[in-house]
Amino acid sequence: MEAAAPTKAKAAGLGFIFMTVLLDIMGIGLIIPIMPQLVASFLGGDLSQASRYFGALAACYTAMQFLFSPMLGALSDRYGRKPILLGSLLLTALSYLMLGLAPTLGWIFVARTLSGLGGASLTVASTYIADVSSPETRAQNYGLLGAAFGLGFIIGPALGGFLGGFDHRMPFYVAGALSFLNLLYGLFVVPESHAVENRRPFTWAQANPVSWIGLLRRHPIVMGLAVSMILQGLAQNGLQSNWVLFTTYRFNWTPTENGISLAVVGLSAALVQGGLIRVLLPKLGERRAILFGLALSALAFLAYGLATQGWMMYAIVAVASIGGIAGPAVQGLVSKQVGPDEQGAIQGALTSLMSLTGIVGPIVANQLFAEFTGPSAPVKLPGIAFYLGAVLIALALFNMARLFKRLPAQAPEQAPVSV
Repeated sequence: MEAAAPTKAKAAGLGFIFMTVLLDIMGIGLIIPIMPQLVASFLGGDLSQASRYFGALAACYTAMQFLFSPMLGALSDRYGRKPILLGSLLLTALSYLMLGLAPTLGWIFVARTLSGLGGASLTVASTYIADVSSPETRAQNYGLLGAAFGLGFIIGPALGGFLGGFDHRMPFYVAGALSFLNLLYGLFVVPESHAVENRRPFTWAQANPVSWIGLLRRHPIVMGLAVSMILQGLAQNGLQSNWVLFTTYRFNWTPTENGISLAVVGLSAALVQGGLIRVLLPKLGERRAILFGLALSALAFLAYGLATQGWMMYAIVAVASIGGIAGPAVQGLVSKQVGPDEQGAIQGALTSLMSLTGIVGPIVANQLFAEFTGPSAPVKLPGIAFYLGAVLIALALFNMARLFKRLPAQAPEQAPVSV
């Protein structure tokens, strides 16, 4: 639905959403380059053992998203997007403050759990974009989320490395201050996007973290798309949690080198999601963009695992970033399958579903890394998680191709589709 707000108000809203997601991802980028070594310092420097704890730390963050994304999505359908987004920003700012003050590893777990609750606002951010976009521009505007992800992984590692040179806690204080400033901007400048006539009552059944099963069953096309999203999400979360572990083990990279590599990953993603996608999507269409993107991603995952020199990782990033066009294309396709009164619920369901992959993916991937790099490993295979990721994305590609063959070119959601 095209919102009634003036163009400037829409631009302000999109800018606010961009900054909200950027700050959330930036916080992840701040800690990724140093966290494995930090955890290892509590375990006698054993990187293989630290990988298990690092996976649990990542799971804490995404577990909160899984539990609370449906509730936030449903609350935004009832009370509007703006108050939910502002509350999430407040939690994010507080979590950064806790990280800056953390005296033990336990505090870090608590802070990341609180940050995950604030990060569940991604549900509402996605819904806000659906509110203020036309069906034709939704996929392109969803690319702003991808650009925010990319820039967050540029600014986060770079900011952490620079400010950490003065004080290793300073990056968290700065991130907390930025989150609070964005909160003030949203409070005084950004308009509400969800019209009163489109709001619906809140029920606790909607807050059930597994209620998305019934919701997706009512939308079989979305269910089919969600299958591939699960597979890709497992692969992507495994890669994110294994990147620093893999590069440290195979190439002996330092936290600074890992920070640079993550910044390059973020820059590449930002260029694709914020620019190239606006050229490719109109030419390819959503369906071909999805298939093309998944194929490139599968090849990139395989190449990551086979890389024998550090420079190869940078070359592969270029291919992998172009494959990222699949994500916004899927989101755009999903948003066309439901009405304006269910946008929040469906985005909450999908965010919760992807959060579940963010719990399982890191734990499985890091356990595999530990098993295949430890002293009792049957064979040293540090890239095992990347190989598994390539297989999962190939399955996602097969499922998408199968689903698209069963649908007309512009399919309204009517008859159930077997998945």
